[in-house]
Amino acid sequence: MSTHELDGVWDVVVVGAGPAGASAAYAAAASGGDGVRVLLLDKAAPPRYKTCGGGIIGPSRDALPPGFVLPLKDRVFAITFALDGRFQRTRRSKRMLFGLVNRDEFDQRLVQCAEKAGAVLATGVTVTGVQRNDADGAVLTLQDGRTVQARAVVGADGSAGRIGNHVGVSFDQVDLGLEAEIPVPPEVAAAWAGRVLLDWGGAIPGSYGWVFPKGDSLTVGVIAARGKGAETRTYLRDFIARLGLSGFTPSIESGHLTRCRSEESPLAKGRVLVAGDAAGLLEPWTREGISYALRSGRLAGESAVRVARAADDTEVRRQALDYSFAIKADLGQEMRTGRQLMTAFERRPRAFHFAALGLRPAWQAFARVTQGHTTFAGLSREHGLGRQTIDLLTRH
Repeated sequence: MSTHELDGVWDVVVVGAGPAGASAAYAAAASGGDGVRVLLLDKAAPPRYKTCGGGIIGPSRDALPPGFVLPLKDRVFAITFALDGRFQRTRRSKRMLFGLVNRDEFDQRLVQCAEKAGAVLATGVTVTGVQRNDADGAVLTLQDGRTVQARAVVGADGSAGRIGNHVGVSFDQVDLGLEAEIPVPPEVAAAWAGRVLLDWGGAIPGSYGWVFPKGDSLTVGVIAARGKGAETRTYLRDFIARLGLSGFTPSIESGHLTRCRSEESPLAKGRVLVAGDAAGLLEPWTREGISYALRSGRLAGESAVRVARAADDTEVRRQALDYSFAIKADLGQEMRTGRQLMTAFERRPRAFHFAALGLRPAWQAFARVTQGHTTFAGLSREHGLGRQTIDLLTRH
């Protein structure tokens, strides 16, 4: 975009065009109406590769724009659980558990939805910071020296982005995920179709590996605490070898850090809100982040319109507090339960494994979450089998 095209005051500027940013831009444009100017900025044009398993669970599906068609590569009806390669058992469901997508296609469709709703996309734009954030609005600085004026800003530029740093987001759990996209012949693809593998309890506490089938390729990955890079690389190499996939050449090998927000980490500062990875919003145990990005992005976009329309500082603060409260009451509670599960998983991976294999309530709880009937937080509030399962697994 030229300097002229970025001129003027935008009602809402969203930084980052991943699921959180695209959802925020869509929500702002859709809820704000024809008179609201929404700008979506990103340093790269879609489609672009993203290190991610690409699992679309029920809460993700339910947070998508109306009429959104998922570009599914496979539909999962079965999960094979393993404990460091041993004690394998496959659980099956008559109903689909979740779908699998490639993030480049998925993200691009979300951006297209935002544009269709009225948001303007500008790519090749790198935001370097927030120059001003006061009663008159916010000013973003760009790497090429330009500035963009906004009445409200949504930061969705990732956990290492500049907007989260401006807001003061802090993290208390950082993990390293490594992944390989492995093209496989038809007979191998057929053996994995409709089924994923979750293999936990490796040498690194709190780690696990996965295989997600996507047509003619398999997404194979592992995740473990940051600071154990060499061990995590060895983990992935050995995992691929154990699966009998070492003879196939990966088309892509990549890695990324996932960061979970601290309990009291801020979600807004003045006219600037953060969502998705930029806010450190993801489930601490599974490290699932797409549903958190979509849900927080939608809330951020709707709240940003109200911030943009606020007449004074008092109203700006009220709308920012309302956004923070909505996130903490919903996603924050889910993350709190996820932290409990992660603590228990680090200490008792065998208990998790044998619960998934031998306790029907544990499997039912897992399936209900992936299908979107409830959440981990919902299970912890229930008085029934789900509650008993959570209590069992988190008992110290």
